[in-house]
Amino acid sequence: MLFMQALRWPFIQPISSLFEQGGPVLWLISIVAMVMIVLAAERLWFLTLSYKSERDQITSRWQARQDKGSLIAHRVRQAMLARFKHQLRLHLWILRGLVMICPLLGLLGTVTGMISVFDVMAYSGTGNARSMAAGISKATIPTMAGMTVAIVGLLLIARIDRLARSRHEALTAQLSVS
Repeated sequence: MLFMQALRWPFIQPISSLFEQGGPVLWLISIVAMVMIVLAAERLWFLTLSYKSERDQITSRWQARQDKGSLIAHRVRQAMLARFKHQLRLHLWILRGLVMICPLLGLLGTVTGMISVFDVMAYSGTGNARSMAAGISKATIPTMAGMTVAIVGLLLIARIDRLARSRHEALTAQLSVS
């Protein structure tokens, strides 16, 4: 019952028709987009709220040290900063990989759409323009979706990378060396 009511919402029909026109590759692109959004949201959550406890722990451990000027202290500081940097950039490589996959999935959609165009041409010749247009549409929609998701992913990665860099630089400045 609730599902049938959801189908009546005004934005559901255009989205379902877009997925019908785009073919199965569009579903794959949307799954990749969802995973990207979840990973980016987790990183943004960590970089805006959760990192503070980690930063405070590292700062208190550094402030509790008696020796802050020796070679060993410098190595300990470097190790603390490297571990913090790793935590800040966790999952960023997965996001970069998903961004690289999106245009390739769009290209896969282009190829599958063009195959359907060639199938129409093989059966009915070049005179059936309507069927050829449907195949071309099926080819261009996943391409557009793959490129759009990749661009959004690049913007998210840039924002996450900028936040991680600023958090790391702030902690580096905070851990003073005597």
